[in-house]
Amino acid sequence: MKRLWQYKAMYAMLLPGVIFYLIFRYVPMYGIIIAFKDFSIVDGILGSPWAQPWDKHFLTFFHSPYFVQLLTNTFLISLYKLAFGALPPILFALLLNECRVGWFKSLIQTLTYMPHFLSWVIIYGILLALLSQSSGLFNQWVVHLGLRAIPFLTSTDYFRTILVSSEVWQNLGWGAIIYLAAIAGIDPTLYEAARVDGAGRLRMIWHITLPGIRSVIVMLLILRLGHIMDAGFEQIYIMYNIQVYPVADIIDTWVFRTGLQQLNFSLAAAVGLFKAVIGLTLVLVANRIAKIWGDGIW
Repeated sequence: MKRLWQYKAMYAMLLPGVIFYLIFRYVPMYGIIIAFKDFSIVDGILGSPWAQPWDKHFLTFFHSPYFVQLLTNTFLISLYKLAFGALPPILFALLLNECRVGWFKSLIQTLTYMPHFLSWVIIYGILLALLSQSSGLFNQWVVHLGLRAIPFLTSTDYFRTILVSSEVWQNLGWGAIIYLAAIAGIDPTLYEAARVDGAGRLRMIWHITLPGIRSVIVMLLILRLGHIMDAGFEQIYIMYNIQVYPVADIIDTWVFRTGLQQLNFSLAAAVGLFKAVIGLTLVLVANRIAKIWGDGIW
């Protein structure tokens, strides 16, 4: 209690975050039990009968004719976003850090993190204005050159590329802020010593900056692995259409159509629990591997 009182200001600052997680993260876990019940809104959680067998709703999902397609699309889209979205913010942060013109650095940083605050509805409107097969600006140029318009938003050949590219564009500047903050925490005397030894900018980036932010890179990678089953419901739900279902339909969109729109909350809860278990497993495995190099989260 003495130690608690000594740091009372710190604990007071921590309290709102703890209360938030208790109310919105831990208390709702009680609802997980509906994944094992035939839930009815009228009967409520406690009054609804238990599913027979207990894994009935899990089996409904696993035996769905779309299960393999849904799982494949979810993993592939998430892996593409992870693979192509992890490196650009790091490179962009390094470029901004090397910029010595203050006003230009601030301008570029502001312009690049603004898309983070745009909703996917607005971003899709921009994509529609640029890539629509009938009226998109790019396709108007293509037709003007005597070529056939390209169905970017309705073709299975282009849709995943557009999904990944638009998310990388949206999060480029925002992700760079985290790495810039990590770079700012590196001891400047290391750079001074490197300059005395004759190291150039590339040498200092390779031997000082990147090792200095390695723990942040690993931490963000581990956290993103925990969300690998969340391929981006809001983005895909707004942008996809029936023509691109084979490459764009993910677990969340299927659950929304099959579970929530049909009021099958037990199925939705079962799939959510299935995703959570996979995400937790990936985080634990990734953290264990990272600890081998001394960069685990815990």
